[in-house]
Amino acid sequence: MNSWNSTLSLNTTFVHPPFFFINGLNNMPHAKYYYVFLCFVFVVSVLGNSFVMFIIYTERSFHTPKYMAVFNLAAADLGESTALIPNLIAMFLFDSQYISFDACLANMFFVFFFTCLQSVTLSILAFDRLVAICLPLRYHAIITVPAMAVILTVVWAYDSVLLILMVTLITRLSFCKSIVVKSYFCDHAPVFFLACNDNLVNGVIGIANIALLLYIPFILTVMSYVFIAGALLKIASWEGRLKAIKTCSAHLILVALYYLPILGTYIAAIAFTIPPNARIMSTSLAKAITPMLNPIIYVLNTEEVKEVSKRKFHRGKLQK
Repeated sequence: MNSWNSTLSLNTTFVHPPFFFINGLNNMPHAKYYYVFLCFVFVVSVLGNSFVMFIIYTERSFHTPKYMAVFNLAAADLGESTALIPNLIAMFLFDSQYISFDACLANMFFVFFFTCLQSVTLSILAFDRLVAICLPLRYHAIITVPAMAVILTVVWAYDSVLLILMVTLITRLSFCKSIVVKSYFCDHAPVFFLACNDNLVNGVIGIANIALLLYIPFILTVMSYVFIAGALLKIASWEGRLKAIKTCSAHLILVALYYLPILGTYIAAIAFTIPPNARIMSTSLAKAITPMLNPIIYVLNTEEVKEVSKRKFHRGKLQK
């Protein structure tokens, strides 16, 4: 209570609680086994994405625009897993579900920042494939290392500005009702819904960010593949088509892995009333599994990454 009173005395306009309580899976039997599973997912995700980043960094042949974007995707996967899963495990395995107000805002920013960075990076990789297949003779003139560096810098700035704005607007809210966040992390909507003053602006910026950082990249990715499909139909031989499709296979699987669970959850939420535990399970699995599977899929479905991985593995064995 002393902490609460000091907050009131320091800030008479906006009432900020000293902490929030992250509700998580409510009264679900054997929930701890699920969190142990997420711990395993986290370890695999860290190892897999670190390996992909190491391969790209150390192999000079991968110092290309395409692999700059792949490196960025692996960094986003690693960042999301690190921002989300350790906190989740600490909260629910060790019964420490209280999180300070400032830590909550930091958690909100980093989870959304890296999640949205994945979405935008997938659209960059789709653009890379579009130019490679539709304009193969001009590919090296359009997709250059400096151009990709500028694109990635703009993407990081774009993502940062939108999400800093979203999180900063939370500080303009007063929380004088419940402090129980009905989610598994400091999710934006469950937090701003707790406010007892006008939260309309927060709702608008939340919807705007979903559109700008999720739906628009998804639409751009789909449009890229529509043009790619048109270009493939102009290729006379089936061998040529299959070769072109193979260069896109890994990226298409990554896009499906990222967007299908998210879109499925949103559509289900509109069409049905999803129980809170089911919503938390589906969204947390989508956010945790995708960063774990991305590096595995990229290594297995990209021939050049597979070959370099084998070469480094054999070289390591010989050195032993």
